[in-house]
Amino acid sequence: MATVILQRHGRTTANAGGVLAGRLPGVRLDETGQGQARDAAARLSAVPLVAVASSPQERCAETAAYVVEAFAASGRALAVETEERLAECDYGDWQGRLLTDLAGEDLWKVVQRQPSAAAFPGGESLRTMQRRAVDAVRERDAAVEAQHGAEAVWLAVTHGDIVKAVLADALGMHLDLFQRLHADPASLTIIRYGATRPVVLQANSHAGDLSWLHRPPAGGDVGGGAGPGGPAAPTGPATATS
Repeated sequence: MATVILQRHGRTTANAGGVLAGRLPGVRLDETGQGQARDAAARLSAVPLVAVASSPQERCAETAAYVVEAFAASGRALAVETEERLAECDYGDWQGRLLTDLAGEDLWKVVQRQPSAAAFPGGESLRTMQRRAVDAVRERDAAVEAQHGAEAVWLAVTHGDIVKAVLADALGMHLDLFQRLHADPASLTIIRYGATRPVVLQANSHAGDLSWLHRPPAGGDVGGGAGPGGPAAPTGPATATS
């Protein structure tokens, strides 16, 4: 299937202030976050993106706008489609509070040690968050492939916990392990969904050439495969030869 690049939004005023922003309106990129988003957009300009989906939060829309601007500079048009299921986790009563204060709550320990059991007061559970985000990514990925072909690449601009939850699913990890993963501001995580399994090509990536995504590598080759640009692995059942 197609390849998705998950991008976390750039740093925000809330990130810098240690505030759990959640879905509060008016949370925007700070100067550092703008630079991060601009740098990531420059990297992405080497990729033949066919579609961009974004969380409805302003910080994600801003981050996606830098990608659109970078493509427009080279005469390529990209439109951003809002995907509600890529929205930040609904932290309910926790949003807007300082992380240092939240660390003293009993629920904080559950969030860190057993996320699958965590439900935010007045908000959603982390299990619900993962389910709707994974469904959104997998459904959109299939739609992109149906329209643009199996080597198509698209971008989803979203939030740290969303990136980690989708990545955990792709790795076959239980949600209780997703806190072992990380997604920095404006970082890129690349997943190629296949007929038999997802393949994680990069995670929490900040730098490096992405032009190899013109031909995504096949995953799961015996011996590790030939890498980007090498021969694709066979997709059918193995057969014995004499």
